[in-house]
Amino acid sequence: MRTDSPRKARPRSIVIWTLVALIAAAGWSVLALSRGEEVSAAWMVAAALGSYAIAYRFYAKFIAYKVLKVDKNRATPAERLNNGIDFHPTDRRVLLGHHFAAIAGAGPLVGPVLAAQMGYLPGTIWIIVGVIFAGAVQDMVVLFFSTRRDGRSLGQMAREEIGPFGGAAALIAAFAIMIILLGVLALVVVNALAQSPWGTFSIAMTVPIALLMGFYLRVLRPGRVAEVSLIGVALLLFALVAGRWVAESSWADTFTLAPSTLVVWLVAYGFIASILPVWMLLAPRDYLSTFMKIGTIALLALGVVVSLPTLKMDAVTDFASRGNGPVFAGSLFPFVFITIACGALSGFHSLISSGTTPKMIQKETQVRMIGYGSMLMESAVAIMALVAASIIDPGLYFAMNAPAGVIGDTVQNASQVVGSWGYAISPGELAAAAKNVEEASLLSRTGGAPTLAVGVSEIFSDVTGDGLRAFWYHFAIMFEALFILTALDAGTRVGRFMLQDTLGNLYKPFKDVSWKPGLLITSGIVCGLWGYFLWVGVHEPLGGINQLFPIFGISNQLLAAVALAVCTTLLVKSGRLKWAWITGIPLVWDATVTLTASWQKVFSSDPRVGFFKQRSIYQDGIDRGELVAPAKTMDDMHTIVTNSTVDGVLTAVLALLIVVVIADATRVCIRHVRRPALSTLSEAPYIESQIIAPAGLIPTREEKEEVRDAVGAEPRG
Repeated sequence: MRTDSPRKARPRSIVIWTLVALIAAAGWSVLALSRGEEVSAAWMVAAALGSYAIAYRFYAKFIAYKVLKVDKNRATPAERLNNGIDFHPTDRRVLLGHHFAAIAGAGPLVGPVLAAQMGYLPGTIWIIVGVIFAGAVQDMVVLFFSTRRDGRSLGQMAREEIGPFGGAAALIAAFAIMIILLGVLALVVVNALAQSPWGTFSIAMTVPIALLMGFYLRVLRPGRVAEVSLIGVALLLFALVAGRWVAESSWADTFTLAPSTLVVWLVAYGFIASILPVWMLLAPRDYLSTFMKIGTIALLALGVVVSLPTLKMDAVTDFASRGNGPVFAGSLFPFVFITIACGALSGFHSLISSGTTPKMIQKETQVRMIGYGSMLMESAVAIMALVAASIIDPGLYFAMNAPAGVIGDTVQNASQVVGSWGYAISPGELAAAAKNVEEASLLSRTGGAPTLAVGVSEIFSDVTGDGLRAFWYHFAIMFEALFILTALDAGTRVGRFMLQDTLGNLYKPFKDVSWKPGLLITSGIVCGLWGYFLWVGVHEPLGGINQLFPIFGISNQLLAAVALAVCTTLLVKSGRLKWAWITGIPLVWDATVTLTASWQKVFSSDPRVGFFKQRSIYQDGIDRGELVAPAKTMDDMHTIVTNSTVDGVLTAVLALLIVVVIADATRVCIRHVRRPALSTLSEAPYIESQIIAPAGLIPTREEKEEVRDAVGAEPRG
């Protein structure tokens, strides 16, 4: 039965999409052709939103219905295996919120801010073009194939479809990278919430609010999504306002937590969120946080349109060609693509698309909205982060993102050093910028988050008045912590699924991801692993997860190569050879970029880039008995040598594992083309669906009629 019938375009539709295309083209033209004159950030927003709309309407629909052939009549794992724990048919609106919140972690907020070092144009091009043809495609295709395989994890799909050798490499690489990603995400949350009673109280309140929403939808008023959304948003807004009251009251000390205390709470929360039924805490909490995420980003876009701030950063800076930038070392190719990561293409997303989401999706036809649409939403977040970094004074940007060892710890030194790079800013301007947001100093506030907060406060204060600049700055810091935490809880649950799939190859009961002993054991192991690295990292500035932080971006992109290799293999084996280019071209690009970056990080003679070169310099310093900056003691010197060695070896091992996966996937594809009879697919058997649900957020006229017919007929399930 056809799942989508082509309709002749109406004149109104033609006019609308022509206008959208013209707006996008105008935005791109201004960004690309401007040389020296002032450029409004609104043009960047226009180019992005116009491109996203066209991609979703045409390219995503083509892939869903022409290539994947999604079938609304085929039952999903959520319907067939519904057990109320991990498998649970979830309203598409709630699931969209959960999926978006789960994939949107630190990457789209921090990566584009750091990449602004190269100028606003390279980042804009990659964020928009990358998401349309690579990131969103990966997320949707992985979600589709995992849904067809009972929600199997990425590594397990690789093992079943590529084979035990390449599959084992994929399983090991995916799980190792997952632990690194979770540890880094948790560290960002700890840094954002430490000594912040406002943020800690507001985020803590989202847990009981989510529990209330979960029981409301499950027990009190099933299906009343609009009602529970209004209740949840009202309570969330109250929690945000109350957070500031708490911070200014006698309760402030109660919610002012040390980093080590936050680690304990985060690990405990991650464990609980991983084992509770998905409808009870995880899905409603992520859905709730999506309102804040999307609301803030939408207000940012509106603020840009209203205030029309100018892009003060150069379109392309000199650092793009020299490769000696103070924010991160390395040339534009390949490192700007590695640094931006999640805003355009993220391997972490493939774990969510093959983790919680395929076990909750009601209809195959919803993979377009949830897989492709959510990634476009995250890319929009990345664009707004790049806008925020590009509208502030470039001198302030570099003073905030350059390490203290480079610019010193006084505004006078920072002003001189930043001025030598060609970006003039006076000591008074640096001091005033900190005073405006009620901070003692903004120097060397590295990591991207504070820079984004300054940009957010700049945009919002232009609309609401300069008196609220400090409020918006601290609001943005708290917003970033909430943004990232939602990726941590879903990621922990996905890590549990991955470990269960892996152990299930050795002991079959683990294959049942809702088997209580298995879920308790694997949740404990996953939380224990990332929790250990986080604990050490909080107590030792150069140890624990800090040791693995430098390979965060490369690990994420290497994981994307695994996902794209699995997708390409499945397209070939399922009879879609002529469409294999859809994931094959992004795979070739991602593998080229990431393996080049891996090679340079391991073998580069530049100590700021190459791990082993850095190791040799500090080892030579130890041998001479001399300290090498930024080390302050000989213990620091030894730690840096250890870190460089570990990072270099891990980067090389992960890159080798990805090469093995790609090579084995290529072998399987060639074998299938030559002898299709030898190939087998592990697809679940077809069972007709009894659920009626729209494919998109807004039901079409045909879908409304289908619902009315079902209501008037016998109940179908």
